[in-house]
Amino acid sequence: MTAGARAVTLARQAAHAAADKLGTDIVAIDMSEMLSVTDVFLIVSARNEPQMDAIVDAIDEALLRDGVTAIRREGERGGRWVLLDFFDLVVHVQNAEERTVYSLERLWRDAPRLDLGLEDTDAPARRAALSS
Repeated sequence: MTAGARAVTLARQAAHAAADKLGTDIVAIDMSEMLSVTDVFLIVSARNEPQMDAIVDAIDEALLRDGVTAIRREGERGGRWVLLDFFDLVVHVQNAEERTVYSLERLWRDAPRLDLGLEDTDAPARRAALSS
């Protein structure tokens, strides 16, 4: 079994919203065969708390346009790791330290990765914005 079409679509929408706010190291993991509670984990890195807030808001807004709201939110006050649970999709927005410590990609390394279509984004503009 693989992640459902709805979960993959939501993951792509959320990934593009995160990329628009300069989220980095964006990875989607197909969890459908590993967990019964969700189909996809989306993991995004943020440089600091304001950027984390912007990424979380952008993801919320992007999915809300399709009538999808998070059923659970955790970690918003700490500025280190925010979890957004959209049922089929669970989004983890982490600062670099948390991402290294918990290493979700390594923990779930046997699960397949999903193509998010992020190659369509303007990589040179993103690099320029990150370096400024």
